[in-house]
Amino acid sequence: MKKTGKIAVGGIISALSVTIMFLTAVLPFLTYVFPICAGILMIVINEELGRFWGLSVYFSVSVLSIIILADKEAALMYIAFFGYYPIIKEKIERLNKALAYIIKLLIFNTSITFSYYLMIKLFGLSAEEFNEFGKYTIPILLLLANILFFLTDWLLNILISLYKKQFQTRFRKMFK
Repeated sequence: MKKTGKIAVGGIISALSVTIMFLTAVLPFLTYVFPICAGILMIVINEELGRFWGLSVYFSVSVLSIIILADKEAALMYIAFFGYYPIIKEKIERLNKALAYIIKLLIFNTSITFSYYLMIKLFGLSAEEFNEFGKYTIPILLLLANILFFLTDWLLNILISLYKKQFQTRFRKMFK
């Protein structure tokens, strides 16, 4: 694919990702779902254009999301993990399966913890909001976040396989 085609595809995926992220203003209860959906679009960039273009799209969507989104939590979720994870997933999975899951969990938990720290310190999220379940709030939230991570990882495996089997040849024919 020519460079102009790569730029066009990157722009289209960036625009779709930002549009999906913007939907958090309309449906705020999907704060975690929309960053995952925007990250899923990175499959196309990663498979067709490579990591460099994937990271370029990731950075552009991250900057635009943090500037224009009202829901900064969704923007940080995208930036902290869901935007770049589809790009690095394949590289991590080349390792031993157990080691790969340990690395994935370390990256995820570090990213989520750091993003919530930023939300409390920079965006004024009240730490009292984490006391709904008493002293068990943070462990419960981390457990739920890890369940979400495993579901996302499983979904990405299915979607990557589906893309390679069903859509990759069609996509390449469109952008010859």
